[in-house]
Amino acid sequence: MPNHETEHHDYDVIIVGAGGAGLRAAIESTRRGLRTVILTKSLLGKAHTVMAEGGVAAAMGNVYPEDNWKVHFRDTMRGGKMLNNFRMAELHAQESPDRVHELESWGALFDRTSDGRILQRDFGGHRFARLAHVGDRTGLEMIRTLQQKVVSMGVDVIMECKVLRLVHDADGRIAGCLAYLRPGGQFVTISAPAIVLATGGVGKSWKYTSNSWESTGDGHALALWAGAQLIDMECIQFHPTGMVWPLSVRGLLVTEGVRGDGGVLRNSDGDRFMFNYVADMFRAETADSEEEADRWYDDHSAGRRPPELLPRDEVARAINTEVKAGRGTPHGGVYLDIASRRSAEFIRRRLPSMYHQFMELAGVDITREAMEIGPTCHYIMGGVRVDADSTSTCVPGLFAAGEVAGGMHGSNRLGGNSLSDLLVFGRRAGMGASDYVEGGTRAGELDAGAVDTAIDEAVAPFLREQGDSPYEIQHDLQELMQSKVGIIRNGAELAEALTGLDGLAARIANLAVTGPRAYNPGWNLATDLPSMLTVSRCTTLGAINRTESRGGHTREDFPTPDAELGKVNFVHSQPSGGGYREEVKTVPEPIPEVTAELREILEAAT
Repeated sequence: MPNHETEHHDYDVIIVGAGGAGLRAAIESTRRGLRTVILTKSLLGKAHTVMAEGGVAAAMGNVYPEDNWKVHFRDTMRGGKMLNNFRMAELHAQESPDRVHELESWGALFDRTSDGRILQRDFGGHRFARLAHVGDRTGLEMIRTLQQKVVSMGVDVIMECKVLRLVHDADGRIAGCLAYLRPGGQFVTISAPAIVLATGGVGKSWKYTSNSWESTGDGHALALWAGAQLIDMECIQFHPTGMVWPLSVRGLLVTEGVRGDGGVLRNSDGDRFMFNYVADMFRAETADSEEEADRWYDDHSAGRRPPELLPRDEVARAINTEVKAGRGTPHGGVYLDIASRRSAEFIRRRLPSMYHQFMELAGVDITREAMEIGPTCHYIMGGVRVDADSTSTCVPGLFAAGEVAGGMHGSNRLGGNSLSDLLVFGRRAGMGASDYVEGGTRAGELDAGAVDTAIDEAVAPFLREQGDSPYEIQHDLQELMQSKVGIIRNGAELAEALTGLDGLAARIANLAVTGPRAYNPGWNLATDLPSMLTVSRCTTLGAINRTESRGGHTREDFPTPDAELGKVNFVHSQPSGGGYREEVKTVPEPIPEVTAELREILEAAT
């Protein structure tokens, strides 16, 4: 037993995270009769999934009957620039429609077509309109529905519970975890032979982000420290449209649904500039006016999406180029205009959250004027390396699903694929964990020494009378990652970032906090910083090694894709398992070759 006093619980399956993936995993393991607990860093219902507004991507064919899983698979692979785990993309495309219908059967209230089917909207990178949606509040409806299902099943939930370490048994299998409860500051150990990580993203390591305070990369770091591998960490998606003004809400997401419903991007000259970045596709640069370009598009696009609905990485780079060329807005963005193209009634009906968000936070009436928007750190395509079918990692008993898991999206995620990813692989994680537990493998006792060491590290900041402030370190980390490992990268700045991260590691080791442990935000941040640093280091190492531009990763010193690098994932591991101060090993490993059947789908003419 640990030397420190801890509260203890025992379960069959631990789910870390209460977003879409975690809730869906818990439903599956509870269905199988396993004692399941959900640990959430925040409150139930407050997961970052609620911020996913536009819709759930699923090839149901309700708007375009010719849509099917094969087209969705091809769109996903091409959007990810072929860096994807093809089996994950296949399962996702095949199973998404069933998961949406399942969500509907549990009470989700989707918008409807005139004949009563689930309505689907356009989104960037998708050949057909395939996003099932609830206005622009789809993530909120998903969480509401899944949460209601979880509560009705009687699943145990421990809220405001921060996991500090995953703990093994003597044979190296997952045996449980160590956490602390924010309301009182007491430590808790939880035993279980299977853990599902569903902790979401990493965005709070960047200065401008759409992510909420919980997104500090806890799951990525916990997995790495426990012996699992991370892949594609260099692939960060900067969503093209985050609010840029006022500063208090800079980075807050503006749903892609605005562009899906007809919004267009304009620079400070009033030009609809996206046509200039897709000349080979649209040939619209020869038009004498925007109206002529629109007519050309209507006559010749043959089902293509408007240029504003290109994949997110391409739109973000185009906006970045316009701003750098001096054609940006007064506050450093571009304009997103739907007011001149849709009626006020249409906008308020289809985009109610966006209407209220801009009116209340920025004093902008989007039915009358354009929004100032710009790229914001939104999503990480990289994550824990998992088996596609079971979501298992290389650590016995450890599983991962959702944004914390890598492979599904390759180097760039298409909009809407995140919510269907949560449903498809959340379910599969619950199945994989249940199969593992039902297979009879029982973990041994928690490693008491590892628990004591983790507790000692967690309370150390209270024992220092002088030391670095966690808030100052977080500020410096965000500035470093935004300026050196942002949307456009180069080798010299990445090297500077790595040196800067080493300096921050030394400062984190000298953190000091004051006050009691109960509801201490400084201490909470102090326990987040090791994860943030670990993830930032992996992202930087991946960016240094990937000497090409691909998807969400852009190197200005290597501006084109490299065919050979397109065949490998950069895999991160930490053999010592020592935490944020220990070395991370980064090596290229070949991506499995796509099967002949799926390659035929990929090569099919569009």
